[in-house]
Amino acid sequence: MDAVPISWYLMLSAFMFAMGVTGVVIRRNPIVIFMCIELMLNAANLAFLAFARQQAQLGVQVAGQVFVILVMAVAAAEVAIGLGIIVAIYRLRDTINVDEMNLLKF
Repeated sequence: MDAVPISWYLMLSAFMFAMGVTGVVIRRNPIVIFMCIELMLNAANLAFLAFARQQAQLGVQVAGQVFVILVMAVAAAEVAIGLGIIVAIYRLRDTINVDEMNLLKF
């Protein structure tokens, strides 16, 4: 049984990242935008793991996995802060539509 080549992992990662970018650009709901950002972060995690798997040294393989854990921690913090901001904006404006948010505009 042959192993899956790294190019397949990278193509999947690129596809996932492109879908995330498309979602962030197209969608207007901030919750969906957060989900698309998570998709982009998971695409980066997949690329990290694919490159780490290709390395022969155990230390480099573990470093790739450590980067993935770091990205997952950043993603969890981003979601917690983002959802808090969304709840605060909903309480203030009664809507979460991105087009109607102009709190930082002059």
